[in-house]
Amino acid sequence: MARLTREQSQALTREKLLNAARDVVAREGYEGASVERIADEAGFSKGAFYSNFSSKQDVLQQLLEGNAGHDVEELTAVLRDVTDPDAVIEIVAHWSDTRAAEQKWGIIAIEFLRRAQRDGNLGMRQRQLFVNQWEGIGTLLLDKLDLERDGRISALDMGGIVLEITYGGISGFLRANTSGQMVRHVLRSFRDSAHAARKR
Repeated sequence: MARLTREQSQALTREKLLNAARDVVAREGYEGASVERIADEAGFSKGAFYSNFSSKQDVLQQLLEGNAGHDVEELTAVLRDVTDPDAVIEIVAHWSDTRAAEQKWGIIAIEFLRRAQRDGNLGMRQRQLFVNQWEGIGTLLLDKLDLERDGRISALDMGGIVLEITYGGISGFLRANTSGQMVRHVLRSFRDSAHAARKR
């Protein structure tokens, strides 16, 4: 087996640290997720951590940036050839249930933002990460559900509604309703309202 190059080895170390940070923060919360604990879970020293990230906030920022971009890419891919609005709604509802079941991302995002706000360093980079994600998902759904011309809801609000329901987290604990069921109701309501308005 060929030896990894220095760049490949560093990329693998970085990936392991990101995965460990995700798991530790989801399990222990922001406060409990020390740099030492993250490095230990990944099987590395603190030095390896600081060779890849400047701080715990930095590793979480990068973790969330990767996840936010992945959501938009993933939904874009699964909806690429889907033209039937009912099928779009069902796919998004199923996606929402799958993502909500992980329960990690919503917890990580809330912990990260709460801490950044408390420390006084909640800035445009942190906010823009979520704005971009919401607008990306919203633009996709407005197009797929033929709601763009309607103008009743912005891409930011549409994406925000779907992602807040998906990652809000409480529905995963209640077992009274799933995020997918709620997303399904919301998207059907927007679609039906737009169709009714066009018939007038």
